[in-house]
Amino acid sequence: MKNKVVSLTQAIKENITPGMTLYIGLEAGAAARELARTFWGTKADFTLIMNMIGGHHALSLIHGRLVKKLIFATCADIFPRPYPNPVIQRAFKEKTIELENWSMLSLIQSLQAGALNLPYAVTRSIIGSSLAQENSDSFKIAKDPFGTREKIGLIKALNSDISIIHGWASDHQGNLIMAAPPRDSWGAKASRNGIIVTVEKLVSEDFIREHSLLVKIPGSLVNAVCVAPKGAHPQNLNAQNLPEFEGYGLDKKFLKDLRKASINKETLEQWVQNWVIKAGTHEEYLDKLELHNHGFPSDSSRENSPAPIENIDENSATPSEHAIIAGAREIRDLVLKNNYKTMFAGIGISGLAGWCAYYLLKEQDYHIDLIAGGIGYQPCPGDPLLISPANMATAKMISDSFDVHGVSAGGINSSCLGVLGAGQMDKEGNINSTIIKTSSKGDIYLAGAGGGNDIASVTREVVIVAVQRANRLVEKVSYITCPGKRVGTLVTNEGVYIKNGPNFVLKGYFPTPGSSFEKRIHDIKETCGWELQTLPEMEELKSPTQKELNLVRSFDPEKLFIK
Repeated sequence: MKNKVVSLTQAIKENITPGMTLYIGLEAGAAARELARTFWGTKADFTLIMNMIGGHHALSLIHGRLVKKLIFATCADIFPRPYPNPVIQRAFKEKTIELENWSMLSLIQSLQAGALNLPYAVTRSIIGSSLAQENSDSFKIAKDPFGTREKIGLIKALNSDISIIHGWASDHQGNLIMAAPPRDSWGAKASRNGIIVTVEKLVSEDFIREHSLLVKIPGSLVNAVCVAPKGAHPQNLNAQNLPEFEGYGLDKKFLKDLRKASINKETLEQWVQNWVIKAGTHEEYLDKLELHNHGFPSDSSRENSPAPIENIDENSATPSEHAIIAGAREIRDLVLKNNYKTMFAGIGISGLAGWCAYYLLKEQDYHIDLIAGGIGYQPCPGDPLLISPANMATAKMISDSFDVHGVSAGGINSSCLGVLGAGQMDKEGNINSTIIKTSSKGDIYLAGAGGGNDIASVTREVVIVAVQRANRLVEKVSYITCPGKRVGTLVTNEGVYIKNGPNFVLKGYFPTPGSSFEKRIHDIKETCGWELQTLPEMEELKSPTQKELNLVRSFDPEKLFIK
C-alpha cells in the first residue's frame, strides 16, 4: 500500500491551489500556519469552511485577505470568555469577506449530505430565523411529503475541495484516530478531492487495527499524512481514550496574547509575522514556543480544582450572580415540574445557571443529563468553559452535533430543556447573537448562530439567562438568530419574566434595600427596552445565599463571567 507520509510543506503545495474551497478542523493549527506562509501576499481567494474560528491560526488567513468567503457556525472568541472577534468584525465592516452563517447542526448536516453524495439534508433548525432568509440560495422550507403537515428545512449539500484536519495518530496509509469529540469528521469526509491529515504520531497498521473503534477517517479518503506533534496548538487535544498518548490543554497565555494583538491591524500584523509567517517550520515553531515559555498543560480533569471559597458576604453578589442564581432556581423548578431528562446549558452565565441547577436538582435526588460536547457530564469547579477538559472527563458519552444538538436535544425521546444567553432579545423571545445595528459605529458582527439556533429550534422549552440592559432587552430584534417560539422564561439580575401570550411579563423581582416597590418597578422599567408589563401579584425574590454564591464562584474562581 502507498506510503502517504510527506512534509506539511509538500502536502500543502501539492494539494492546494488558489480559488479552492477548504475545510479546516478546529485542531488543525499547524496546517493553518503552513497554509498562510505558503500563500501569503497572493490572491488566494479561498472559501473557508470552519465550525468555529475564534482563537485559531486560520484567523491569519482572513487578516491576510487570503479568504474571500467564510462559511461557519461560530466566529466569536471563546477564551477567556465569549467576545466578538476583532478580525471578523473588521472584515465585516470593510466588506473584505463574505460571511455565510449556519447553526452547528445544520452546517454538519449539509456536510454530511455532501459526504453521502446527496443533494440536500433535512433539518428542523434555521426555520423562522434570519439565517433562513440570508441563506435562501442553499435553504428551502417544504411540506413533509409523507403527510404530517410539518414544515421541514432542506439544506443544500456542502462540499470542500480539500479538507485539512488534525488527529492523534495515523498509519502510513492515513487511517486516522481523531481526538474527542470528533466534530470535524463529516467536514473531512465531504471533501471532493481528499484530506490532508496532520497527526501527533505515526503508528503501525497493527496499532490501527487494535484501536479500530477510534478510527474515524479511513485511509482511502486521505491524500497526505504529516507528522506534527502538538499540532493543535493553541487548542487542546483530549487523549482520555488513548492511554498511550498524553493530552494537552489550551495555551491560555497564547490565546490571551492573540486576543490582545487582534484589537487593531497593526499589532495583529506584527503578531502574525512573528508567530505565523516568520515562525518557520512546525518544529521551529515549537522551539519558539519553548523559548517564550509557552507550555502544554495537561488535560487532567482534576488539576484546576480551586480551594473552597469561605466567608462570602451575601450582599456582595454581582448582577451576574443574581441572574445566575435566580436562573438556577427557575431551571430546577421547571425540570421538576416537567420531568426533563436532558439539559443543554450554553456558554457564559446561562451555562453557570444550568450548572448550579444541576446541583440544586441533585439535592432533590433528581438527576438530569447535561449535554454539550459531552453527554451526561458533571460540572467541575475551576474552569467555566463549556467543554473544559475537566467536564469532558466526566462525560458518559462524547460525540458530535448529531448526537448533542440533534438526538439528545431534539430527538424523538429527548425531553430536553435549553438554557441560553442572549446578545439581544425582544419581547417575543427572539434572540439576536449575530448583527447589532448601531447608528454611530455601523453594524457590529457578534458571534453567529453557533448551537443556539439548534437548541431554540428543537428543544421542548428554552430559558434565557442574561444581565438586563435596555439595549439588550429590545422591542424587536433586527436580526433573528434564534426564534423565540419555544422560549418560555427570561431570568435577569432584575427579576423573572414569563411568557404570557405572545409577550413577556415580569412575575418576580429582586428588592433593593431602602427602595419602595413602586421605585423598584420604575428602575426595572428603565433597563427594559419594551413596555414593561407585570403580573397582578408580584413575587419578591430572595437574594442569593452564601451556599449558592459559594457554588457559582467555585465554577468561576477568576470571575470571567460573574464579575
